[in-house]
Amino acid sequence: MRTLVTTSAVALLLAAASPALAQKSMTGGTGGSAAVSGTSASTVGTGGTSTSTTGGTGSSIAAGGSAAAANGRAQTGVSTNKGNGPVLNSNARAQAHEGGTFSRSHTRTKVKAGEEVGSTTKTMSHTPGSKPTMSTTSTTAR
Repeated sequence: MRTLVTTSAVALLLAAASPALAQKSMTGGTGGSAAVSGTSASTVGTGGTSTSTTGGTGSSIAAGGSAAAANGRAQTGVSTNKGNGPVLNSNARAQAHEGGTFSRSHTRTKVKAGEEVGSTTKTMSHTPGSKPTMSTTSTTAR
């Protein structure tokens, strides 16, 4: 059995902020799994932002994924970066396949410092000759 696991937890601080002085805080995240006929794939993404009473902001973001295939191939990939301005982005992908049977999961998370935390996870699994099973989960905190 081949198993590949990748996790990435990145906490990026945009500005110093004390949780005790937080005037406004928000968190959010999504995750999901897909599995069929010896393949499985899961991803997760989460983030948070806080604004202090003095106007300083602090934000964090994390993402991870795993994939497994009994006799096939599995791969994962996670990236986290600072976007334009006070924005953090993460992207987690996982997929496993054995012949034409596959499972995949993809989670995107975005944190706008002091404004918004949003995350979306899409999963899909498929066996040849049958209809694909798909799911989407989204959350936004403002």
